[in-house]
Amino acid sequence: MPRTVYDYDPPDRFVAGTVGEPGDRTFYLQARAGRRVTSVALEKEQVRALAERVDEVLDEVLRRSGGTAPVPAVAPAELEDADALETPVTEEFRVGALSLTWDSDAERVVIEAGAASDDEEEEGEEAEVDLLRVTVTGAYARAFAKRALAVVEAGRPPCPFCSLPLEPQGHICPRANGYRRRG
Repeated sequence: MPRTVYDYDPPDRFVAGTVGEPGDRTFYLQARAGRRVTSVALEKEQVRALAERVDEVLDEVLRRSGGTAPVPAVAPAELEDADALETPVTEEFRVGALSLTWDSDAERVVIEAGAASDDEEEEGEEAEVDLLRVTVTGAYARAFAKRALAVVEAGRPPCPFCSLPLEPQGHICPRANGYRRRG
């Protein structure tokens, strides 16, 4: 089957979001340009790692440029996006690998999310997997990272004793010898 590349350069919107209740959420990256929308599913920790790495790369670009790069130190308020994912959310693929680069010529961040590969590739061959590629400004990337981290943190609160997620009805806390704890 031929590889599909979903390319957004630039997108009208690019966000991380979820569907479902805390404890049973599915995480997505969603890009839109006009009426075309692409949603890819990924793990919570992939969203967290991507957001943190976006901030790290942008901080490094600022440091190396002596502050002259077109990258804000914080997310601009006018780019904040608190809206829900666009519906219906149709998963194109599940993400297996993420990559992030700074294109110094275009002064843009390029985020690529590749599909998880089911095929066993021969040694030395690269899998031809579907790919979501999004190219955004440094300011937009900062806003994306801020929202993505907020989405990750909006889940179940951690137990103050064991740090495991608390369910609304409480949980069996291993640090309390199996006694049920409530938040």
